[in-house]
Amino acid sequence: MWFQSGRRRDLCAILYDAGELRGQKLKTRLENYYDIRLDPQSFYATLDALVDAGHLERRVRGIHDVYGLTDAGARQVESYYTWLTERIEKSERGTADADERIVD
Repeated sequence: MWFQSGRRRDLCAILYDAGELRGQKLKTRLENYYDIRLDPQSFYATLDALVDAGHLERRVRGIHDVYGLTDAGARQVESYYTWLTERIEKSERGTADADERIVD
């Protein structure tokens, strides 16, 4: 899978929604979502891996690095969304089918 970890997936999802964010702001949003403090070295290594893979682009704005999704990264988020939605809908249909069998 393209993200290889939930952290990579979630970073890309945040950027899909936000557009571009400074690294620290992105880290804060992810920490708030996870309700934990992330190790900065590990966090920035994850961003570097996503940049190296072509899913994120890094720009310098003033003294800060700003991150955004590439077109390829956005397509991957959309593809994951489609895949996940299909799993959920399939599960919901299965539950509805099971409920109908019980009533019969």
